[in-house]
Amino acid sequence: MLIEQVKKDLIPLVENKGQEEVLFQVEIDYLQKHELLSADEANLKVTNSLSRFREAYIERSNKETDESLGVEESSFLNESISYLRHHKAEFIYIESKWFEMIGVDSLSLEVDDVFGTYDVMLGLKLKKKAENNIKEYLNQHHSEKEYKFNLMFNQQDGLWDLNFPLDLVENVTESSSIGDVLATIYQFLFKLVEFVEEK
Repeated sequence: MLIEQVKKDLIPLVENKGQEEVLFQVEIDYLQKHELLSADEANLKVTNSLSRFREAYIERSNKETDESLGVEESSFLNESISYLRHHKAEFIYIESKWFEMIGVDSLSLEVDDVFGTYDVMLGLKLKKKAENNIKEYLNQHHSEKEYKFNLMFNQQDGLWDLNFPLDLVENVTESSSIGDVLATIYQFLFKLVEFVEEK
């Protein structure tokens, strides 16, 4: 459950914060809703999303062969997401303890060869019966455009394979850094998991 993971991973972050601003707004809202954050701690909003994902494992690979092209340092998070548009044969694979906290084992980013959209692919640890709630959340985020997502339960791994265009997530532009994109995806998925668990 999300609340157990939040207590395990986020509360120590708040307690050991020093002067660092450590929380995303969705986390502050969640902690306050569950009375896990005092009023004076509510000003700990993250200002530099890159710092949250500096520990992430980031690997570039070839889309056709899955051959690794290199493991990147955290400085790669400063690259614009348009890196993928200029390197269409690559995808970026990311693992982070923060994504694990919300039940995402890993995620990949790439540019779709046909439609030219930035695509997010991930495995989501939610129960099989969560399908309708996942779809409801994703459908709520459609705008005038018709964004298609793919959702399939993987019996073998016990995960939901979820693919969606990055356009489904708000506040991402061609000039957004990869670190900012990860932060935005994280918050989008945090709210998805919260939505599903509260249904």
